Amino acid sequence: MSADGEQQPGAGTYDSKCIFCRISNNHEGEAELLHSDEELACFKDIRPGAPYHYLVVPKKHVGNCKTLTSDDVPLVQNMVEVGKTVLQKNNVTDLEDIRLGFHWPPFCSISHLHLHVLAPASQLGFLSRMIYRLNSYWFITADQLIERLQANVPTS
Repeated sequence: MSADGEQQPGAGTYDSKCIFCRISNNHEGEAELLHSDEELACFKDIRPGAPYHYLVVPKKHVGNCKTLTSDDVPLVQNMVEVGKTVLQKNNVTDLEDIRLGFHWPPFCSISHLHLHVLAPASQLGFLSRMIYRLNSYWFITADQLIERLQANVPTS
């Protein structure tokens, strides 16, 4: 542990060099947390691809999708539930017109697990439709990731 009581990177709890670790643990004052509990935090994406675009991240440092195992299914499911709850709190009522997913490495800008929550999906602009494209090499839906993890399909 460091002098300020934070566990050091590699301990699996907090990485002071990771922007998402700092935001989710209130060490980066620029982002407003829309949700915060013991495990997860949610905040607005700084480059929104839809009218509602949030990121749900674990508070402890977790790598990208490829670092997950079947033991992480409850974490991903919890991330999905938090994303849907935040949308509903922000008056998004059509949960059929949303996109929930992860960028697949090496197409991740930040190597800290983060779920993209976008709504309404029908209002994604041209570029966003490409960036968050279903069935692409660079984006995997939350449901697809959960299925892979449950089936123990290697993620690398």
